[in-house]
Amino acid sequence: MTGSGPEGIPTEAPAEVIAFNKALELETLHLPKICEVGPEVARQAREEGKSVFGPLVFSERAIERRVTGRSGPLRFRVIPPSGRARGIFLHIHGGGWVLGGAHHHDPMLERLADATGLIVVSAYYRLAPEHPYPAGPDDCEAVALWLFRNAMEYFGTELVAIGGESAGAHLAAVTCLRLRDRHGLSPFRAALLTYGAYDLRGTPSVREAGEETLILTTKVIRWFTEQLAGSQDLSDPDISPILADLHRMPPALFTVGTIDPLYDDSVLMFSRWREAGNRAELDVWPEGIHAFDYFDNDYGRAARDRMHGFLNRILG
Repeated sequence: MTGSGPEGIPTEAPAEVIAFNKALELETLHLPKICEVGPEVARQAREEGKSVFGPLVFSERAIERRVTGRSGPLRFRVIPPSGRARGIFLHIHGGGWVLGGAHHHDPMLERLADATGLIVVSAYYRLAPEHPYPAGPDDCEAVALWLFRNAMEYFGTELVAIGGESAGAHLAAVTCLRLRDRHGLSPFRAALLTYGAYDLRGTPSVREAGEETLILTTKVIRWFTEQLAGSQDLSDPDISPILADLHRMPPALFTVGTIDPLYDDSVLMFSRWREAGNRAELDVWPEGIHAFDYFDNDYGRAARDRMHGFLNRILG
């Protein structure tokens, strides 16, 4: 029988998780990698529901908004809770800084909105390689600033939390740092940082992952990093936020699976977050692959429930 870790996290992967991973491995065995087919082909496949994540599902509540920021137009997707709102959660999508869009996460974000009472605002941002660093981070910073200054007028409530997955977690951390360092602002009372990439130089688990891991491989991670950063200095804290001064960061929940190549990024960033005097929690899911919580199964839903519970505990 599988035991339980802190607050119900399994100490061993349930049998259905092992079975899911094996089935996904067979399904993706002969699929070409994005570094082989290129961004345009991969983006089209995702929009057509032909990726490993399946068809896109859209929320009937979702509204697309375009507003004018200080440096140009901003675009985001809004999903309100079913009940009264008590704040705004800024979501930043993943996709290796190359793929993805705010409209790819509707079911997940709708559940977050209903479970927490937060209006979810999911940001679109310019993607690499067409728009390399610093375009994506600039856009996320601009959306956060616009929300900080205009949320009460437009939504009747304030910006209180931030989060993202994979590249989105990286951008969420960078956004927190930029608001603190460039604008003297610390608006976020909670952060969900889910299997993020925080050291783009490559942690041991990235370097040692090889080409057999699911969703992400060493080669793909390096390719994504090159599309974003090119010849930039990867030790720049604006690119590798694990190297930044992390004082005065919001309470954060770090979530990662044990067979995710970005495992070390989460564990090391969690340690640095706490060492800087911030509140932080770490959820490690046995045999969890990269993006394991995106799939609508018991394991994914359990991880998301943990994130919702964290937000509710921290925000009160």
